[in-house]
Amino acid sequence: MSDELLPNERLVDGPLPDPAVQTCGAEEVAPDLLVIPNRRVPLVPNIGIIGGRDAVLVVETGMGTANAEQVLSLAAEVAGGRRLYLTTTHFHPEHAFGAQVFDGAATYLVNRAQATDLSTKGPGYLEMFRSFGGAVATRLDDVRVPRPDEVYDGVRELDLGDRTVLLRPTGRGHTLGDQVVEVPDAGVLFTGDLAETGQFAIFPWFPPHDTDVSGLGWADVMDRLAAAGPRIVVPGHGDVGGPQVLADVAAYLRELREETWRRRDSAMGEAEIAAEVKALLIERHPEWTGREWIAPGVACLCAEHA
Repeated sequence: MSDELLPNERLVDGPLPDPAVQTCGAEEVAPDLLVIPNRRVPLVPNIGIIGGRDAVLVVETGMGTANAEQVLSLAAEVAGGRRLYLTTTHFHPEHAFGAQVFDGAATYLVNRAQATDLSTKGPGYLEMFRSFGGAVATRLDDVRVPRPDEVYDGVRELDLGDRTVLLRPTGRGHTLGDQVVEVPDAGVLFTGDLAETGQFAIFPWFPPHDTDVSGLGWADVMDRLAAAGPRIVVPGHGDVGGPQVLADVAAYLRELREETWRRRDSAMGEAEIAAEVKALLIERHPEWTGREWIAPGVACLCAEHA
């Protein structure tokens, strides 16, 4: 599988910047709840450190051991002797492929679908990301595919002491194993790559080897998340915001679907559909980055039916 994923490196246009996590920029968005912002650096996620009376939960590791070591160091400092947990929102390398650094220092928990993604797709994605070369490959030099300590079904209620965090699998959307992290007492929601700000939605549509992303399922997930009414939304990439972040992503996914299906139903070819839809959406959202993800989104939705 890993070799078969390599042709999709065409999505990378030129050398990528070093995906370095900068923990010095951590911001407290609620009491005892820090976000290490991604500063809009490609392949750097927003990372969370959520504290309770007895324990601290880290959300995401950053890509590679050097990034994860910085995250662990800050988390240990924040914890001050409290127990450490780690979770990741999905299996992609910039979110999870530093988890080995937490071995022995924290308990790594993921939902069952994400654990399956890690074991079945993780090696292929690791090799694909290494093929990008440069700083990305260097960050992954000594990385192995993560192995969780605990795998759970359904919603995992994690008691940190006077604060319960919900690790909630969402069903098929950006990946099969997506989960969000809810902090109900603070009204904070970590979405992983189900939501981004300032960029087009990331569609990992790599047929025939990875076709689990669902534009239809993803839009439904966003509606459910929005209905829960979080106060603060921490997207996978981009700026922390309010509930409008979720509504904006849902609106874009439906816009992409409608423009794609209207052309598909008129018997246009997929390449022509992708070209027209990409031009239209860039015109509508000229300030957004990630334009390379429009065409995979079109291909995904061309294959889906209501």
